[in-house]
Amino acid sequence: MIDEFLAQGLSDVEEAVRKAAAVEIMPRFRQLAQHEVDEKNGPHDLVTVADRKAEEHLTAALTRLLPGSAVVGEEAVHADPEVYTALRGDAPVWIVDPVDGTRQFVAGDPHFCTLVALAQHGEILASWTYAPALDLLATAVRGQGAYANGERIHSGSPEPGADLRVATAHPLYTSEEDRRHLARLDVPGVAARPCGSAGLEYLRVARGEMDALAFTWPSAWDHAAGLLLVAEAGGAQSTVDRVPFRIDRDNALPFAVGRDEATTLRVRELLRGED
Repeated sequence: MIDEFLAQGLSDVEEAVRKAAAVEIMPRFRQLAQHEVDEKNGPHDLVTVADRKAEEHLTAALTRLLPGSAVVGEEAVHADPEVYTALRGDAPVWIVDPVDGTRQFVAGDPHFCTLVALAQHGEILASWTYAPALDLLATAVRGQGAYANGERIHSGSPEPGADLRVATAHPLYTSEEDRRHLARLDVPGVAARPCGSAGLEYLRVARGEMDALAFTWPSAWDHAAGLLLVAEAGGAQSTVDRVPFRIDRDNALPFAVGRDEATTLRVRELLRGED
């Protein structure tokens, strides 16, 4: 069933993603009222009516396209953490972040996106990264390459001798232990900065605009689409346990994502440090 869907149904998913953004997200961009923005776990962990409505829209549309599939969405998991266990089941799973970069969305910054990935048995099979305010859609299908607005993209390798450009988990969302790990990147030859929308940072690596990422949290909706996009563009990823990050299990953190394997390994070993 899943192979047939991957062969015939991908354009319908793209249409669903675009429609959710057109109907539920973009009409609210720079138009949010104060009562349409809430805090979840603190003042920097925001959710808006656009997040909730877009996830509801996508949940209905995607399960209609692929009967028998489940949805693991950021807002649904916040309401019921048990939803996350679908990633370890047998059914195909849609992994949805309706507005990745909610902080940017609330601030009127166009650098936010909708992330959708399709997975089964822990393997990410297809992904969509859609930045509607930037008119940018990146897609990937396992074994078929990565594309941005229909053009094949390749991550390439960093320029020899140049500082590695690394986006790291934003300090607003990191613990003291996380920051201790990330501080190991403060070495000569590495130029680190806090990340924005995780989905767009993954796209920058896939296009060779950033060299690497270092993330400290495991939420599948932030990573699934981008991990496939980078892999299909030629990049690599690894946890500090020296094994790949997977969406269907607990992972050692932080983990590194890079334009190529050598870059990934360099960042990973810095994150590992001496302990």
